[in-house]
Amino acid sequence: MKVISLLWSHIWHRKTLSLLTISSVAITAALVVFLLLCSQGVEQGAEKGYGPFEVTIGAKGSASQLALNTYYHIGAPTGNIPITVLDDVRKNEFVESAYAMTTGDNYNGFPIVGMESGYFLTRYGATKQMAHGKLYGKLGETIVGSYVASSLGLHVGDTFAGAHGLIQGLGEVEEDGEEEEHHHAFTYTVVGILPPFHTSDDRAVFTTLDYAWAVHESQPTKAKEITAIVVKPKSLLGAQSIKTVFAQYNNVQAVYTSKAIADVVNVVDQGTQAVKFVTMICILLAAGSILLSLTAAVHERKRDVALLRLIGKSKYFIWLSLIGEGIILTLIGLMLGLALGHIGGFVSRDVVFANTGLQIQAWAFVPGESLLVIVTLLIAIVASIGPAIQAYRVNPLQLFRS
Repeated sequence: MKVISLLWSHIWHRKTLSLLTISSVAITAALVVFLLLCSQGVEQGAEKGYGPFEVTIGAKGSASQLALNTYYHIGAPTGNIPITVLDDVRKNEFVESAYAMTTGDNYNGFPIVGMESGYFLTRYGATKQMAHGKLYGKLGETIVGSYVASSLGLHVGDTFAGAHGLIQGLGEVEEDGEEEEHHHAFTYTVVGILPPFHTSDDRAVFTTLDYAWAVHESQPTKAKEITAIVVKPKSLLGAQSIKTVFAQYNNVQAVYTSKAIADVVNVVDQGTQAVKFVTMICILLAAGSILLSLTAAVHERKRDVALLRLIGKSKYFIWLSLIGEGIILTLIGLMLGLALGHIGGFVSRDVVFANTGLQIQAWAFVPGESLLVIVTLLIAIVASIGPAIQAYRVNPLQLFRS
């Protein structure tokens, strides 16, 4: 008799309890994998979310809010600053390049961002050419991120009208009839589609910096304002000097982008502690399920073990028959859980990206998965040892006499 055949007959004999054990392990593993994928997305998003722009300048307010709105297109900007600040930034000897941006409108929920075109070359390099079309060159021309293009079915040559507010239907500022009519009368033309950058820029619509002034301003003489300035310093020492100088401007803040993003990541990490606690409870429940399954089988297995010992089966064979059931149930649940975790990441990737700008690489192997497999199998072995010892200690002759 082969060990595998014996184990499978035991599992199939108690299929309901076996199914519950497999399900508990699978659900726990799937939850852990999904959390690992999200955590990896946060780390990668924080790592490449702002490119070489180590300093960000905007209106006074929350530094994290400024960074999230500028680089991830999440939430509202902290306000506007005079465009004259941009001239002063570019004159600074420690600045290698600086680009202004304006925000305030959306198209079908995707933000419309006014950005100087040099931003794309500085951040993504000359190797990243347009997927289709060309960069915008005049008022009303737009280029769209790859995710926007695929989601809305946009192509080069399409036209559309924007809506006021960063998110359609949410947080919109009430407009008078004249301004609302002006919004709908202002038409954008798609002249290019960006390649996939795997950043939040994939879910934005970009146009010339002056779009906001053309759409919103009714007084031509009003001083021009911008939402933020992204700055690439010549050196880290230069970044410190830039921050010090422009933090002294009235109603202007200059922040280290990496620190502002790190603060957001820390908040996210604190929020995931509760989820990790729940995950640990699930792991303990899965271990308890394995223990319960094997303990329930001890009494009916005692006679089998005694018979195996009487017919001369080796200790190795008997111990494999006792511990192997827990390991097989765990392996089946573990494989299902790993698959479900990646499938869950794949199914939810668009929703997560649309709302947070974070990319989930659903089919990528997360380093923590190997640790998950090892720990889960160790738990299965430990949970199997107790019932196995209890069954093996039975005296076969005494059992059959009784």
